[in-house]
Amino acid sequence: MLSNLSFPVHAGSYLKDPTESELGKRILHESIQMIDDLGLEHFTFKKLAKQIGSTEASVYRYFENKYKLLVYLANWYWSWLQAKILKETYNQSSKFFKLERTIELLASPIEQDEKFDFIDEKKLYHIIISQGAKVYLIKEVDEENSQGAFLAYKSLCAIVSELILNINPNYKHSHTLASTIVETCHNQIFFSEHLPRLTDLSKDDYDELKEYITHLTASALRA
Repeated sequence: MLSNLSFPVHAGSYLKDPTESELGKRILHESIQMIDDLGLEHFTFKKLAKQIGSTEASVYRYFENKYKLLVYLANWYWSWLQAKILKETYNQSSKFFKLERTIELLASPIEQDEKFDFIDEKKLYHIIISQGAKVYLIKEVDEENSQGAFLAYKSLCAIVSELILNINPNYKHSHTLASTIVETCHNQIFFSEHLPRLTDLSKDDYDELKEYITHLTASALRA
């Protein structure tokens, strides 16, 4: 049942569903390449339109602005990751294995998903690590939240929180620990690559990251 698991992406992030046309898929594919290469600050719809051989107006028919595009990409990533976790843990009876496997998936390098040829998951992962916080670290965060812009992220954290409570139903900080796990898995990799004095991880050492997150989680649940 889960082999063909699909997921919705926050409709408020787009004007026209980009997955329903070849142009929309090209916009997604090339925007991921360009944002990963240039950063969001230097990425523009004008540059994107030139890259795909189209017009700015055609891009604006899909997305109101580049922030909304980033919201879409972040929601796609979080929804995809959530679906992957559900698929990997669906038939497992051990509540400890489910949490350990979830941590392993969160703290592992991303592998390309061939089911979505218009999305480069590896580069999108780089964008989430370096640019993802820009989705919610904005002045309009409350307004965006009320419109459902962060539902995919909150849903992912809710899954981790539920797995934590399955192990220790009396743990009072399951949502805090869940969001800490998700954020730490991304922040520590970013620090290891760019701000090494803020972490003890060696650059891109995912095994060390998984060991740390597992230790952190186990210590919290034993307390």
